[in-house]
Amino acid sequence: MSKGETGQLRLLTGLVLLSAAGCLAWATVHLEAPAATDAPILLITTVLVAVGVACSAPVRIRTQFRMNAVSTAMLVAAVTLPPAWAIACATAGIAVGRPLARHGGFSVYKALHNGGKEVLATAAAAYAVALAGVHPALGGLAGHSWTAYALALVAGAIAIAAVEEIVITTTVAVATRRPWGQVFRTDLDIRVAINVGCLLLAAAATALATASPWLLLAIPLAQLSLFLLYTHRLHLRAERQTWERLAAATDALSTVDLTGALHTAAKGAVALFGAGHAEVELWDTDPPRLVRADHTGVRYDGPGADAPHTAPASAERVLGGREGTPIGTLRLALPAPARLTAREESTLRAYAASLTTAIHNARAYAQIRELADRHHRDARLDPLTGLPNRRHLLDLLDDPDRAPTCGKAALALVDLNRFKEVNDTLGHAIGDQLLIEVASRLGAAAAAANATVARLGGDEFAIVLHGLPAPATAVHRARRILDCLRQPVGLAGMQVTVQASAGVALTDDGTSAGELLRRADVAMYQAKRGGVPIVEYQHGRDTADHRQLSLGGELVRALGAGEFVVHFQPIVDLGSGEAIGAEALTRWEHPRHGVLQPDQWLAVVERSDQLATFAGEVMRQALSGLRLWHAAGYELSVAVNVSPHSLLDPRFAGAVLDALRAHRADPGALVLELAETTSLSHLQAVGAGGGALATLRAAGVRFALDDFGTGYSSLSRLGEVPVHELKVDRSFVGMMGTSAQAAAAVRSTVELARTLGLDVTAEGVESVEQRRALWELGCTSGQGYLFGKPMPADDLLDALRAGSGALAPPVHRGATVIALRNRPTA
Repeated sequence: MSKGETGQLRLLTGLVLLSAAGCLAWATVHLEAPAATDAPILLITTVLVAVGVACSAPVRIRTQFRMNAVSTAMLVAAVTLPPAWAIACATAGIAVGRPLARHGGFSVYKALHNGGKEVLATAAAAYAVALAGVHPALGGLAGHSWTAYALALVAGAIAIAAVEEIVITTTVAVATRRPWGQVFRTDLDIRVAINVGCLLLAAAATALATASPWLLLAIPLAQLSLFLLYTHRLHLRAERQTWERLAAATDALSTVDLTGALHTAAKGAVALFGAGHAEVELWDTDPPRLVRADHTGVRYDGPGADAPHTAPASAERVLGGREGTPIGTLRLALPAPARLTAREESTLRAYAASLTTAIHNARAYAQIRELADRHHRDARLDPLTGLPNRRHLLDLLDDPDRAPTCGKAALALVDLNRFKEVNDTLGHAIGDQLLIEVASRLGAAAAAANATVARLGGDEFAIVLHGLPAPATAVHRARRILDCLRQPVGLAGMQVTVQASAGVALTDDGTSAGELLRRADVAMYQAKRGGVPIVEYQHGRDTADHRQLSLGGELVRALGAGEFVVHFQPIVDLGSGEAIGAEALTRWEHPRHGVLQPDQWLAVVERSDQLATFAGEVMRQALSGLRLWHAAGYELSVAVNVSPHSLLDPRFAGAVLDALRAHRADPGALVLELAETTSLSHLQAVGAGGGALATLRAAGVRFALDDFGTGYSSLSRLGEVPVHELKVDRSFVGMMGTSAQAAAAVRSTVELARTLGLDVTAEGVESVEQRRALWELGCTSGQGYLFGKPMPADDLLDALRAGSGALAPPVHRGATVIALRNRPTA
């Protein structure tokens, strides 16, 4: 409590005492000498007041509000005794009963304040009774009708209630710094009921006094009964309100922000316990952090040693950490001399436990966010050179917000000549040093030329040229950047000359990042074949376009003739070696060109109007294989790659569900793999309510992010599309044995998947060492040549039968390997 508030309370108490002293002085002057027969009524009235004052109990400790049963006695005194004797008997009863009403110690200051208030209330009641036309005298009740007494009782009760409400409400409002109206409305209904009960009891006492003053001796028992009844009701209400406020306060702690949790906890403790201020201090930070709040909000957040001094805490609860290690404390500064009751101690324990949980949750979320951000950064950077990788480059090219506001843009694809000789002669470690030096030089030169450099893999680099004033300047600017490679590089005690070939492709409206990269690649190989440093892409020299045009014209015939054939590469449990699924891989068995891989024709299919027919044929063959294995007793799943263009087709989800019903297949046995070329805009469009992903996921179909760590299937997509599985790209698996960065990427991917409740499948497992390393990292499944090449469904069934479902021996022979998979429901 501040000095200003203490001064206001003292001024209020002084006014009350001064007024009471004036009333008492007036009563002393006007006292009449009583007769011997008046002694019983005077004594009994004094006893009534003393009993009423003694029957006092705190109802809301934090607000210093007390309830007593003295109103009945004061009203009886005002109606049955002359005003002077009513004030005198009330004063005597208050002097006797007040020291008996001790709760947590006797305070002379509070006794004087409350006693003065009750003397004032008695005087006000006596004056109101007189105004109502009743003028009691010593010697008994007489001379007035019952109607006059009823009116006098009501007037006196109103006067007592007015004094009580004005003085008590003002005192509590100043002490707790709460608005007067808010204090007045608190438990108003209970106080009104108490006043009505006191009025009725006073009416009964008045009736008894008309018969014999000695009958008033029964009133103290009635006073006590009424007092206990309303005290019980008030405590029940306080109990309910406390737990309601506790529930609201703990709900407010449900935040993933540590600062928000601490601020909410400190402010909530002030409101919940009515404390002057509350503090939360964390010991396990360096330096220890302290958050302090009062009714106005958070007043301090910083090192505990630098916090300004304030009133000492009167209640404290240690915040327990994991395994019993304390992490901090919650402190309350309660208005003196209030102390916590047993119920409030329980409330404080529950609140401190909720705060501890909120702190742990906020810290765990912060760690997950930090891990996710680190994975996101790592997934977009080349681990060797620190340059942006292929995914970052494609994002840069596809992002419309990064398009140049003026000028043109171009892409230069750079490949080092005879780099293989460096690796073969000097070793891969020296080759990596050369790549690092080249990346450093290209990065510095590109930064000076308003360009961005990325490493695509191996010895391939890409340079994005921004803000070109004219298309003809693209080759000139790229050549200036490549000039940084002219100086020899010192490696293993020798000077190595670096030569490179580059292809430049200009961006056009509507050209995708993949197509731009392909054009630059075509120009780069033309430069290599021609023995020149740099070549600009020209559409007329792009022989690949003629091939694709030819294939595009044959799609209808190929689909009708069944030239698109689906083979299945098994997916096995890395621990037991048992097959758990298969990935459907499509090949075009062309009558003239032979077997064509997807990279030779997939773009043609996606750009054609035959994509839906092609997707339906692939799904049909995949589900036919699934039905074949299930009929033979092998409960495998089948994974099918999905084109981003199919996801945008509103008919796609319905076609998949129709195919599942036609083959009587469980939707949970179908895994749709999102291709790495799926852009964020596609995923957002189809992942919303009513989109293809949302519809199929609701039906039970599972989803996987293919080639995780390359292309577009990055960590940043996990927050956009809820998937069930991550597929680690074969490039990371292949480099696990030789690259610490690749091993770390696999390990972190497995840990991330475990944290998010996702399955992990490693692609490209080709050796027993790779399998064991993946299994020891916690990766549960994998696919690759170690377990089988892509094969027809019948051949896979034969392989399953030959191994009784197992395609490889278990990691530990003679032991039962149990795969603990986390498969969240759709």
